[in-house]
Amino acid sequence: MAYSELIKSFSRIRDYMRQFYVYGFKSREEYDAKSARSYDNERRRIESWLGEYMSFHQSRDGKHVFLSVDSRRIPSDPLYKAFHAKSFTDKDVTLHFYILDALAEGESLTAGQITDRLEAYLSHFETPFPMDESTVRKKLKEYEALGLLQSEKQGKSLYYRRSTDAVKLESWADALAFFSEAAPLGVIGSYFKERSDHFRFKHHYILHALDSEILLKLLDAISQHRVVELLIRSSRGKDDRVRTICPLKIYCSTQTGRQYILGYSYIGRHPVFYRLDTIKTVTLGSEEKQYDKYMGFWEKFDQNLWGVSTGAEHNIDHIEMTIRFGPGEGFILQRLNREKRHGTVEIIDEHTCRFSADVYDASEMLPWLRTFIGRIEKLECSNRNVAKVFYDDLKRMYEMYGGDDDAVS
Repeated sequence: MAYSELIKSFSRIRDYMRQFYVYGFKSREEYDAKSARSYDNERRRIESWLGEYMSFHQSRDGKHVFLSVDSRRIPSDPLYKAFHAKSFTDKDVTLHFYILDALAEGESLTAGQITDRLEAYLSHFETPFPMDESTVRKKLKEYEALGLLQSEKQGKSLYYRRSTDAVKLESWADALAFFSEAAPLGVIGSYFKERSDHFRFKHHYILHALDSEILLKLLDAISQHRVVELLIRSSRGKDDRVRTICPLKIYCSTQTGRQYILGYSYIGRHPVFYRLDTIKTVTLGSEEKQYDKYMGFWEKFDQNLWGVSTGAEHNIDHIEMTIRFGPGEGFILQRLNREKRHGTVEIIDEHTCRFSADVYDASEMLPWLRTFIGRIEKLECSNRNVAKVFYDDLKRMYEMYGGDDDAVS
């Protein structure tokens, strides 16, 4: 099959980019899913989109290709280019321009009338280009679903017209640019031409772009209160797993950029998390009649969540951190109040406060707790291992920099 930059389905290219260019760093010799020719075709296709962001290193196993991106220098997520490479047919192009042109004067026409106009257009070409009304009708329904057209019933006939939109995209350029890079499903904003390049992101999580189709299906299921069947990729080369859940909420990590679906597991009878980048397919099922009941479970469950870890036994860890801040450092107290999530902040005196929280897995808080080193007077946790890890790390840091580890207790 001849090489082409365009793709019919994003799922295959998503898996390929993730396995080889994001997580796997595999060589050509390690590609055993299909032939080496398939590897070369997929590699050339991706290089046509991402050539300027690709690097490689040579090892005994061969040449390993990977993505290398400096987020400070790119105005937009380069992975969006894969979505813009969707294949199309001659009829798709013909129908797109001719249908919109047939309705350009603000007229309302039936599918039959539009088909007659298309045939009139095409009659001027020497090469026959057959166009039947059923094909036109399908395209009209598709464009109506996309919002490009509107329909209105007049008697027994359905009339279509172009949607009216007075929005001036140039005035939304900055908002579109920020949305497309910072929000889930930002790929939508990447399709608009009127976008500024004023923004750069210190922490630019570009990999979530690969999960956009999965996220869209999950959001559809949530809005429709539908059950979903998930095909989960095995992390250890074993068979993929199938899980059926009632999807409830999407969680996005501000630390790693990873996205998770929280759903009610019918087998385990408790809320569960799955990372979106491990989900291969999402199949929508029937409507969940007890959706409000499961949302009630989530509201109670969420009160003790810090991130997405629930620990092995779903036990609750109580943690307290006493912090001292100096004159002019009121921003420390402001930050605690902003980032406390379900925790509480208690003022002890003018320069001292206490943060406390009850969470499923206090070890998940360690990266955040370490950002207050230098101001922490005391850290206590009902899970003794959490406090031990914190103080052991602190001692090693003192030793590394030649400090007195007796100062750490």
